[in-house]
Amino acid sequence: MKRNGLIVCVAAALLAGCTWVKPTADALNVRVAYLSQVKECKQLGRATVSVLDKVLFVSRNEEQMADELETLGRNAAAEMKGDTIVSMSKIVNGERIFNVYRCHD
Repeated sequence: MKRNGLIVCVAAALLAGCTWVKPTADALNVRVAYLSQVKECKQLGRATVSVLDKVLFVSRNEEQMADELETLGRNAAAEMKGDTIVSMSKIVNGERIFNVYRCHD
């Protein structure tokens, strides 16, 4: 029985580090900027994106979640015809808010 518990723990730890989020082709053209860099841009809206913050009760790596959330933000911006995103929040329960902008025509 202890062996099964160990296997579950190892599997959860491995899954917690995996990346499942991939950028779309259009999202590859979306840049990540700071608020001070988008003063001349048109804000198109906001994107609230989320990922799992725990896998089998194991907390996921904050940096990994940030990377995945950024990719999801870029994907959302591409769908909105935006070319730039700015993070507007910290990660809370696996969720982050991005403002979406169009800076280039």
